[in-house]
Amino acid sequence: MSRVLKILLALLLAVGIAAAAVVWQFNQFLGTPVEVGSEGSYLEISPGTAFSQVSNELAERGIISNPTFFRIYGRLSGNAGKIHAGEYLIANGSTPKGLLDQFVSGNVQLYSFTIVEGWTFRELLAALAADPIVENTMEYEDWRALLDSFAAEATHPEGLFLPETYRFPKGTRDVDLLRQAYELMQEVLTEEWGKRAVNLPLTSPYEALVLASIIEKETALASERPQIAGVFVRRLQKGMRLQTDPTVIYGIGVDFNGNLTRRDLRTDTPYNTYTRGGLPPTPIALSGKAAINAALNPASGSELFFVATGLGDGSHKFSDTKEQHDEAVRQYLARLRAARQAE
Repeated sequence: MSRVLKILLALLLAVGIAAAAVVWQFNQFLGTPVEVGSEGSYLEISPGTAFSQVSNELAERGIISNPTFFRIYGRLSGNAGKIHAGEYLIANGSTPKGLLDQFVSGNVQLYSFTIVEGWTFRELLAALAADPIVENTMEYEDWRALLDSFAAEATHPEGLFLPETYRFPKGTRDVDLLRQAYELMQEVLTEEWGKRAVNLPLTSPYEALVLASIIEKETALASERPQIAGVFVRRLQKGMRLQTDPTVIYGIGVDFNGNLTRRDLRTDTPYNTYTRGGLPPTPIALSGKAAINAALNPASGSELFFVATGLGDGSHKFSDTKEQHDEAVRQYLARLRAARQAE
């Protein structure tokens, strides 16, 4: 074998060994878990960010050891141009290969926001504005434009958003969450309306929502909702006024000071169910699915009245007649007086 041939073979062998070493290092890099601490590390990828910028930032923060290998893997896999913008939680023990899979799948960090049963629309907007993650874009006065964007048939925003816990990524706007809650409410209303009892004094899903909102405000006990609904349905069927305090309070609005007076009960507003028959013109709060179901499937019975028991458990005393109800009211007031004297 000539000397030149031996040199060439030696060079080829050296190149092959070097290439094998690089391949080994490349594979080691892709499969080596990153160390970011037990709580992980957040990475935010802005829209339009180049994959090379992502690689460099990961390297600068010490999350990956070789940005070049990461870029090469992105190109070889065909995924370098497929990453999604968003905020990612990089878990301790993730591998560079797994990180790219995470960025391509769009598995971003999700946050939660809970809409609470019984909130008014004003309270919902205030809670959204106070959330540090939700992007605030609207004020209360913007509600007409909001409903227009939903193509909503309702002419008032109250009660249109389903109480539920919603999961969302960073950068989500308040209007995006409201749209999701509105659409979910429409789904629930349609579903529950289709399973309603017969002969109800309700002509539309919206009227069911109005009644459900009153039920939601009248009791915190889930077990009482169908019974409360039964009282209101029977009163509507008999042409009796609902005479429920929460509607009066809603009609007073932001000026309500927490003390409902006899004068308030006598002052006529569209929401005063002591002075007006039937349902109020809109819901008075956000109703959960259970309250909607109760409004459309009220408990049977003969009760026409109820009042708080004063036992401290949120329960009510139900009565068939005005005389029974008056006695229940006296018992309730007696318990209140006794409780105050014991303080």
